Amino acid sequence: MRLNNLTPTMLLATTHRMVGSSAFRAVGSARSRRVAFMSSPLTNKAAVARTSTRLTETATSASPSSTDTPAAATGAGYPFSTIEPKWQSYWMKHQTFKTPDRRRSPNKKKYILDMFPYPSGAGLHVGHPEGYTASDVMARYYRMTSHDVLHPIGWDSFGLPAEQFAINTGTHPEITTAANIANFKRQLQMLGFSYDWEKEIATTDVGYVKWTQWIFLQLYKKGLAKQSEVSVNWCPALGTVLANEEVINGLSERGDHPVVRLPLRQWVLKITEYADRLEKGLQGLDWPAGTMVAQEQWIGKSEGTEIVFAVDGMDDQNVTVFTTRADTLFGVTYLTLAPEHPLVPLITTASQKDDVEAYVTTTSSRSDLDRTSNKDKTGVFTGGYAIHPFTHEKIPIWIGDYVLGSYGTGAVMAVPAHDERDFEFAKKFGLDVKWVVDSKEEGQELFKEEAFTEHGVNINSGEFNGLTTEEAKKAITSKLSEISAGGSKITYKLRDWVFSRQRYWGEPIPIYFPVDFPNDVDPATVDPKMDGCEHTIRYDKPIPVDEADLPLKLPEMDDFSPGDDPAGCLARAKEWRYFQKDGKWYARETNTMPQWAGSCWYYFRFLDPKNNDAAFSPELDEDWMPVDLYVGGAEHAVLHLLYARFWHQVLYDLGYTKHPEPFQKLVHQGMILGSDGEKMSKSRGNVVNPDDVVDAHGADALRLYEMFMGPLEAVKPWQTSQVAGVVRFQNKLYNVVQSAVQNDSSVAMDDETTKILHKTMKKVTEDIESMSFNTAISAMMVLTNHLTTLKDKVPREAAEKLTLMVSPFAPHLGEECWNLLGHEESLAYHPWVEYDEALCVDNTVTIGVQVNGKKRGEIEIPVDANQDAAMEQARNVQTILNQVDGKEVTKVIYVPGRILNIIVK
Repeated sequence: MRLNNLTPTMLLATTHRMVGSSAFRAVGSARSRRVAFMSSPLTNKAAVARTSTRLTETATSASPSSTDTPAAATGAGYPFSTIEPKWQSYWMKHQTFKTPDRRRSPNKKKYILDMFPYPSGAGLHVGHPEGYTASDVMARYYRMTSHDVLHPIGWDSFGLPAEQFAINTGTHPEITTAANIANFKRQLQMLGFSYDWEKEIATTDVGYVKWTQWIFLQLYKKGLAKQSEVSVNWCPALGTVLANEEVINGLSERGDHPVVRLPLRQWVLKITEYADRLEKGLQGLDWPAGTMVAQEQWIGKSEGTEIVFAVDGMDDQNVTVFTTRADTLFGVTYLTLAPEHPLVPLITTASQKDDVEAYVTTTSSRSDLDRTSNKDKTGVFTGGYAIHPFTHEKIPIWIGDYVLGSYGTGAVMAVPAHDERDFEFAKKFGLDVKWVVDSKEEGQELFKEEAFTEHGVNINSGEFNGLTTEEAKKAITSKLSEISAGGSKITYKLRDWVFSRQRYWGEPIPIYFPVDFPNDVDPATVDPKMDGCEHTIRYDKPIPVDEADLPLKLPEMDDFSPGDDPAGCLARAKEWRYFQKDGKWYARETNTMPQWAGSCWYYFRFLDPKNNDAAFSPELDEDWMPVDLYVGGAEHAVLHLLYARFWHQVLYDLGYTKHPEPFQKLVHQGMILGSDGEKMSKSRGNVVNPDDVVDAHGADALRLYEMFMGPLEAVKPWQTSQVAGVVRFQNKLYNVVQSAVQNDSSVAMDDETTKILHKTMKKVTEDIESMSFNTAISAMMVLTNHLTTLKDKVPREAAEKLTLMVSPFAPHLGEECWNLLGHEESLAYHPWVEYDEALCVDNTVTIGVQVNGKKRGEIEIPVDANQDAAMEQARNVQTILNQVDGKEVTKVIYVPGRILNIIVK
C-alpha cells in the first residue's frame, strides 16, 4: 500500500497505529490542544487540513488578547496549558517566522541550522530538544538584533530502521516514515521552535531525491564516482554492506547477524582526491578543537617514503610499501601483506598453501575495525620472499590480519627493532631483529628487550651511518629515487567512500547498463525479465540517466526482504530493472545510495525547497550561505561533516556555490543522560518522553530546564525533580509582570533596581552571544527575585525588559507577558534590550578585612579607595576594632578591591 493512495481516514488511523496512542489525545486534553498534524512532505493534505484547522480555530484575526486566557491572580501559577497552544496558533497563522527576502533587506543575515533528525518510531526523548532549543534561542535573539534569519527544519528520512520495520511487519517504509515524521513534527511544534515550516523538506521527497540524484550525476561526470571491486562487510540477513563500526566480533551490531568479508561491485566516491582540500579547508572555521582534530586524524595526512621491494623469482611482481621512517630501511627483517592482497595467492608456496588459505578464510569474517583493534597479532608465512633494494638480502613475506588491503598499499615493511607492533610479532614468531638506530646520548647502550622507537643516529646502515634520523630519511629517500626503487610520497589515511547499499529504502543510483545476449540471439525476440533468459549485464559500460528523466523513482514492491543476493532486493523488481530503449535492452543499477547522501546537501535545499528547476538558486546561495551556526551532536564530528564538506567543495568547483565551506561555526551540544547517568535507551528503561514533561510543566519549562542544566557542551544527567526550579522561576516572572500591569505606569525605578536591571541586560546579552545559556538564565532569576521583593511597586520598564530577555528561552511566556503589558504585536522582532555600560559598573566594593591573616569583618568602600581610606573605614567596624585597639600596627597589606590585612602586635 503506497502513501499517495491513502484516504485521510486511513492515514490518521495508520499514523495512530504507528506512533502509538501518545501521538494523539482526546480533544479535551492539554496535549491534544497543542497537537497539529502539520503538513509533512509525505502526509496526506486533506487529513492535514482538517487537523490543522482545528488548531488554528483558536487564533484570533489579530494578536491574541490577554483576555482570551483566564487571568491568574497575582501569586497564582502560570497557566501554560492554555497559553502555549494559543501562541503556537498565532505564530502559525501569521507566519511569524517566515524567512525574509534578502533582496529587499538591508539587514545582516544569520543562517541557523540544526542537524536534522532521523524520524525514528520512538519519537523524541528529552535529550533531543537540547540542541534544537539552543539554536532556537539564537534564532530568536538574532531576529531581535536586526538580523534576517533562516531557521529551517526537515527530516533525514531514508534509513535502515524503517526498512527493517517494513520487512518485519509488511508495512511499506513510506508509511512508517510518514507516521514517524508526523509524530516528530507534532513534538517539535509543541516545544515552540521558531522554524520556518514553509522550508520543510524530507530526504524521501521525490522532489528532493531528484536533486540528490542530480548531484550524483555531477560527481560521475567529474570522474569522482566509479565502480570498484571492494572487500566489504556483507550481512546476508540484513541484505546490505555494513560499515566497520557496525560489525562487532563478526556479527552485525543490529540483530547480531553473521557478517562475511567478500568482494562486491560497489559504487565508490573518490573523496581521496579532495583529501588535501578537506584538511586545508578547516583553517578559519569556528569549530570545536576536538572536532577539528578528529577531522584531521580521519584525513590522516602523512609525508614519507614509498619503497619498492622486488619479489624473489618473479621479475614482474613487486611489493610497494609506504613508511614515515625510511631511516630504518636497513632494519627490515620481514614484510607483511594483508590477507586479501592480490599477491598472496601468487607468492604462496605449495607447502604453505593450506595454512595461508585457512588464515585468509578466518580473516574474511572479521571487520577492519576488529582486525586493527585486536592486540593479539596473528600471521602466517607465505613461503615467498622479497629482495631488499639496498642489501639485496632475501626478506620473508608474511600475511597478517592487522594489515588492511583497503588502506595504503596493503603491505608494510616490518622493522622489529624500532616498532613496538613489529617487535611483538617478531618475538612471537621467532623472526630476526636488526638494530639500525641508536640513541643520541653518548655512552648509553640500547635496551634490546623492547623496541627503540625514538629518533637518534643511524647505525648498521652502510653509507648512512652517523646520520641523524631526519638526515637519514632524506638521504635514503633520495637514494631510492635514484635507483628507481621508490621516493618521497604523501599519503592519506582517508579512504574512498563506498557509496552503495544493497537495500530498498534509499535513493536509486541513476545509472543503467547495456544487456548483452548470446551471438545467435536476436534481442527483439527475448526478454531478460523472463526466468531462464540467458543474458549478461555489462557493468563495465555504465550509462548515466539523462537529467531530464530524473527523478528515478523506487519501484512498487511488496517484499522488501534482502534475501542473500548481494545485488539487493531491487534485483527482484524485474519490471523496473529491465527496460528497452531504441530497440535495445538495458538494466538499471540495483544498489541504492547510503543514508549519508541526503544529509550531504540538505542545507542547500533549505534555501530553495520548492524549486523544480534547480537544486537551489545561485541568488539564494549568495544571500544565505554559508551556514552561520550549525548545531548537532559530536557523534557526527567525522563522517557526516566530512562527506558534506566533500560534496560542497565539488559543487564549489563546478560553480554552483560561491562559498568554499558550508558551515562557518559549529557547536556540539552535550549528551543528556538518564537519571541513572547512562545513555537514554529503551533497554535501560531510563528514557524520558518530552510529552510527559510538557503535560506536567509546559514547553517553556522544558526549554528553560535544558538550557539551565549546565554548559551547553557538557554531558549532564536528567533530573525530573529539578524541573520544579525553573517552574518556580517561570511562575515568579509571570506574577512580576502581572504586578507591573496592575501598577501605575509612572512607578519609577530606584537606583538599586536600575543597576540590577542594566547589569542583567549586559550579562544576558553577553551570555547569549557566547551561548552560555545557563548563566544567562541564572542572571534573570536574580533580577526576578529582586523584582518580586518590590511587590506592588514593580516598574513597567523593568518588567518589559525582563520579558524581552526571557523570550528567546521561554517564547510562550515572553509573548504572553508582552501581550499583558499592552503590546498588540508579537515581540519576535522587537528590538533587543540595550544597557548603559556606566550603570553596569559598581561605584563601591565590599572587601574582607583580616587581622593577622584571619578575617574579622567586611567594609564597603569606593572602588578607587586608597589604603588610608580603607583603614579609616575598617576602624569603624567594631569586630575589627576589637582586634586592633590598643595594639601596634606593624604592617598593612592592601590589595585594592580585594582584601585588607592588618598586622598587629
